[in-house]
Amino acid sequence: MRHGAAAALALAGIAYPFAVHAALGRLSVAWVVLPLALLWLARGLTASARQPGSRLLPAVAIVFCVILAVSDSEAGLRWYPVLINAMMLAIFGASLKAGRPVIERLARLRHPDLPPEGVRYTRNVTRVWCGFFALNGAIAAALAAWAPWSWWVAYNGAISYGLMGLLFAGEWILRPAAAKVA
Repeated sequence: MRHGAAAALALAGIAYPFAVHAALGRLSVAWVVLPLALLWLARGLTASARQPGSRLLPAVAIVFCVILAVSDSEAGLRWYPVLINAMMLAIFGASLKAGRPVIERLARLRHPDLPPEGVRYTRNVTRVWCGFFALNGAIAAALAAWAPWSWWVAYNGAISYGLMGLLFAGEWILRPAAAKVA
């Protein structure tokens, strides 16, 4: 169930800008955000209590969705990608302060005995992702505040995911070279 809720949220996040654009002027804001709130509720209820923020972040997202639904603010819909980037930055950043960094945890799924140079490398990659989420969130905020809907949809529905894919692919390509240097 936990993985199902996470997968549904990921798909909803990808579809979100397009759903918002399609709903503008046709549907109440509640019809866009309340299904998201339900997905976040499922995520919160199925999250592991051992993970930091596993209950807090879904609660923040639910409150955000409910506020949007009650206010019926189409302009408020633009801020959901900013919230998601802020939450990802919080997760990745917090993992650098306490416990294992997010990327190290992912690396240890394949390599449980990660050597010290691998630990350093994954910590640096986690920092790069923090930078990405900060920059991506800032661009999403600027677009939410000042750009036309078409730009907002293009960036949040395609360009940001393309940039995320480039970062992921770039790290995957550079990983063997980084492992040799370390």
